[in-house]
Amino acid sequence: MALHTRVRALLSAAALSAIALIADDSGPALQESPVAPVHVTVNWSSPTPLISPSGPGFSSAGRFNPAALLQNGKTVLLFREQDRGGTSRIGYASSSDGVRFTVREQPVLVPETDYEKDGGAEDPRVLKIGSTYYMTYTGYNKHDAQLCLATSSDLIHWQRKGVLLPAYKGRWNTGWTKSGAIVSQKINGKWWMYYLGTSPDKRDYMGLASSEDLMHWSDATELPVLPRREGSFDSRVMEPGPPPIIADQGILLIYNGADDNLIYTTAWALFDKSDPSKLLARADQPFLRPTTEWQRVGQVPNVVFTEGMVQRGNEWWIYYGAADKYIGASRIAISFTH
Repeated sequence: MALHTRVRALLSAAALSAIALIADDSGPALQESPVAPVHVTVNWSSPTPLISPSGPGFSSAGRFNPAALLQNGKTVLLFREQDRGGTSRIGYASSSDGVRFTVREQPVLVPETDYEKDGGAEDPRVLKIGSTYYMTYTGYNKHDAQLCLATSSDLIHWQRKGVLLPAYKGRWNTGWTKSGAIVSQKINGKWWMYYLGTSPDKRDYMGLASSEDLMHWSDATELPVLPRREGSFDSRVMEPGPPPIIADQGILLIYNGADDNLIYTTAWALFDKSDPSKLLARADQPFLRPTTEWQRVGQVPNVVFTEGMVQRGNEWWIYYGAADKYIGASRIAISFTH
């Protein structure tokens, strides 16, 4: 996620021209109404990390960017753990209270394929459909980052299904592909997934893909579904977070934005649940920012990056990576204006 973004090359003149075309063709920037249709209130945030790097081995550099879900009354996190050589694996932790976690000694997914060689498996999102868990993750081989899929019946044993959206081959995303957030039910007879792609200007935009079977995906639109806003908190990166929530008011997607200084924050966007490509509204400001030292200082500074969310009672617990090193949490309340 953030580390890859920071090491990319500076924009070329050709790239700048390309993004101007994307901005122009995306239509006018959506203006929020005076009364936003979605309200997010942060009720509590962990004052210190819930999970930190440990030991000299495969989690020595960081444990961060967790997916989250409930299983048998426990909160399970599947997270990225990274060694000091820069190779990532998918780790596992569980908790009875959502705060105190026991980390499994061994990761549940380790790099094995060519598209994971040396770089590893990164940044999972997980949801359960039927009796199967679907995990999207980034396969990174130190050259290319590509959106991949694995499935499981128990969250421990995973079967790879390969690359979902190959890098450099999209309709508008001419670079890497990452961060797949699958909608939990079919809409108009298809499955839908928000994802991150890189356009010719090297900015990271949010795309939309569709599938008949959850295994074979293709771009559903000719352009990104979330227009860029100059000077905004998400002017540089617009990256899907956890699997979206389907509400009466629409598809609510929690997403991660970064400004031109690559400060990563968390916000929301609302899409039409009869047309997942249609943006209805989006936040003017993020509801979660890096404010504590452990969110601002780490492998990548100034990052809160949300990938996990579970509902407990009337609150949602969100789990995020901090500074590409730690895992934190916040409890939030989500309400809609009718």
